[in-house]
Amino acid sequence: MLESAKNTLTLTARIVEVKTLRYTPAGVPVLELLLEHQAEVTEAGRKRQVQLTIAAVAMGDIGLLLADCTLGTYLEATGFLAATRKGSRRLNFHIQKAQRLSAGYDPSSV
Repeated sequence: MLESAKNTLTLTARIVEVKTLRYTPAGVPVLELLLEHQAEVTEAGRKRQVQLTIAAVAMGDIGLLLADCTLGTYLEATGFLAATRKGSRRLNFHIQKAQRLSAGYDPSSV
């Protein structure tokens, strides 16, 4: 394993699905979400529209903090990507830090 390997993702996204807060057998809170991101980025000198939907999971205190979020809430979230389960090619965004953006947040104005 590489000691200096990086796996960090920061994403501004809108919550489009929130599942009911659940607990692992060890009692750890788990919140599963579906996030939608839209942005215009510059790649190779050209503007590009980016739209994606990503499955996310928030565990522990961050799961408890986000459990009352409503659909449409915008978050700035930081975490890492991991396979949904060992051997899977599907990814989950594991949220480690999140900040709710103000109710008047408009992603097109950024």
